[in-house]
Amino acid sequence: QVQLAESGGGLVQAGGSLRLSCAASGRTFGMNGMGWYRQTPGKEREFVARITWAPGWTTYADSVKGRFTISRDNAKNTMYLQMSSLKPEDTARYYCAATERAYYGVEASQYDYWGQGTQVTVSS
Repeated sequence: QVQLAESGGGLVQAGGSLRLSCAASGRTFGMNGMGWYRQTPGKEREFVARITWAPGWTTYADSVKGRFTISRDNAKNTMYLQMSSLKPEDTARYYCAATERAYYGVEASQYDYWGQGTQVTVSS
């Protein structure tokens, strides 16, 4: 099993930046990839970005491509989401996810573990 813990959320003005972190613990040796999702009240949880543990291929949602950067530190079992040029529409609770599956995409159902989420609020 894997435990995930997000941090770094908060209140930021439009155009600002935030860096989210997700620390993984437990049986991380079986982890093949990690991703970020976000959710706002009344909406479905949506994909933000993902990264494979090796070799580190990344995928981004069109809404954040060019503004967000996902990365990971294998030695620390930690994933990051650097968010720049934040917009009010980026306001959401951001969740860290991990999967042990050999093949996966951007569907939330393909991830096995989830963190509790961290709130990001962007003011205009």
